[in-house]
Amino acid sequence: MWRCTGVRWAAPGPGLRWDGAARGPRESPLRPGQRIAFAAVGERCCLGVRRGGRHTPCPRAAVVAPRAGSAQCADCARLDRSFSVAADTNVADPRTYRVYLAWFGPGLVKVGITAEERGADRLLEQGAVAFSWLGRGPLMAARRTEELLRAALGVPDRIPYARKRAVRAALPPWPERATEVAGLHARAAALAGWAETLERLPCDVVDHTAAFGLERIPQPLLVAGGLTAGAVVSGELAGVAGPDLHLADGLVVDTRLLAGWVLVAADPGAATSVPVVPVAPPAAPAAEQSGLF
Repeated sequence: MWRCTGVRWAAPGPGLRWDGAARGPRESPLRPGQRIAFAAVGERCCLGVRRGGRHTPCPRAAVVAPRAGSAQCADCARLDRSFSVAADTNVADPRTYRVYLAWFGPGLVKVGITAEERGADRLLEQGAVAFSWLGRGPLMAARRTEELLRAALGVPDRIPYARKRAVRAALPPWPERATEVAGLHARAAALAGWAETLERLPCDVVDHTAAFGLERIPQPLLVAGGLTAGAVVSGELAGVAGPDLHLADGLVVDTRLLAGWVLVAADPGAATSVPVVPVAPPAAPAAEQSGLF
């Protein structure tokens, strides 16, 4: 059995990842225009812990709730976070890190860090429509600067994915996106208090429109709300943005909810039978924080 582990972004593009237990992982490329049709089998199970290129299966093969955002049981999630850069429990990581400014839509911006060796993969995974690097250096210098900029710019550490999805089909033109990112970069660069060991990087706004296929993605109408045994997803792939598969009929499949399921091929002509919910309308852009300096 091959159990889905979600979307992985890397050159030359996104792919759906699978875990075959003793047979190791494999990947199915995701290309716009291809027909996808699959059905869920059995139960959604914990994927265990993957660390340093090694996979430790869940010792209990615990069942995970169909609508849970993570395909890990509580015990494996706790173990995962016990030695994690994201949870600040691995502060001795010797790798070089980069601080980034990610733009998801008007007023939807965050500051974060990623290992330099990963390039822009982290930004693609999050569904960032545009981004610019801010600086590079040791982990703790990157983390301190991240916290400083986040507080000064008034941006959150997380943006609910439903908000990112809601604005994706009605984005302003590229010049407006680039101008907003460049303006925030300039405000961040003018701020005192950056870690001394962090090298500042110039503004260079990168656009992910082509990578996500945003020009082909239709208005998202419905979101698959979690699989059940026997549920079928079928349709033509229009594009992939972050963890979302956008189908030509307006259905969005969040692959974070596919992770943990055994998926088997279904009849390409079968109708989609997963539970669905409407896509939330875009919220009004957040008001700009005053008195930054």
